[in-house]
Amino acid sequence: MILFPAIDLKEGECVRLIHGDMAKATVFNTNPAAQAKAFEDQGFEYLHVVDLDGAFAGRPVNAEAVEEILATIKMPVQLGGGIRDLRTIEGWLSKGVSRVIIGTAAVKDPALVREAARLYPNQIAVGIDARDGLVAVEGWAKVAQVTATDLGKRFEDAGVAALIYTDISRDGVLKGLNIEATLDLAHAVQIPVIASGGLASLEDVERLLQPDCARLAGAITGRALYDGRLDPTKALQLIRAAREGSLA
Repeated sequence: MILFPAIDLKEGECVRLIHGDMAKATVFNTNPAAQAKAFEDQGFEYLHVVDLDGAFAGRPVNAEAVEEILATIKMPVQLGGGIRDLRTIEGWLSKGVSRVIIGTAAVKDPALVREAARLYPNQIAVGIDARDGLVAVEGWAKVAQVTATDLGKRFEDAGVAALIYTDISRDGVLKGLNIEATLDLAHAVQIPVIASGGLASLEDVERLLQPDCARLAGAITGRALYDGRLDPTKALQLIRAAREGSLA
């Protein structure tokens, strides 16, 4: 399992939202590149970045901040937010993003996901953000009439690298991951699933390392890291020990 620290970008700053509400943003670092470097120095292996402004605008907005992050760290970066055409996908991959996340366009233009996954194997992920089981799009401002599971199944044979499942009701409020819904999706598809939304403590990491969660590829953590509820050293030690145990 990979634990992804999250950097959400709003107006060039590193923020966290509550339930995806842009009006409820807390600034945690005005220098996203420095925050990315801090995560790398703590031992994290893969960074999760979202251009929040881009998600609403439908195009990259915080490109400068993302490029500074890419220039500062060596660990791979997966990026979402406002990625809705092949040109944008190609542009980010050429600049050093390891994996792009397609969210809104996965609902509105599934052919884009298939074409991108064909052109860039293992570099395309689908973001599935759900509210009451239904997928939310355009920065979570609208809800589509498709369930998370049905959307995931649409790309079963497309060759996408991962599905990133976020329970919006838990995002940013430290209530714990929605393990049940995440596992429902993971059992419905063969695509690796990454859990997101609500990871609050070391106990949540321990829960993810239980046998029934073995199908999950990883989890994303944000606010818990920023406010000190999750000790990165202890969390990464747990994950490392679990990996070594499985290899023994």
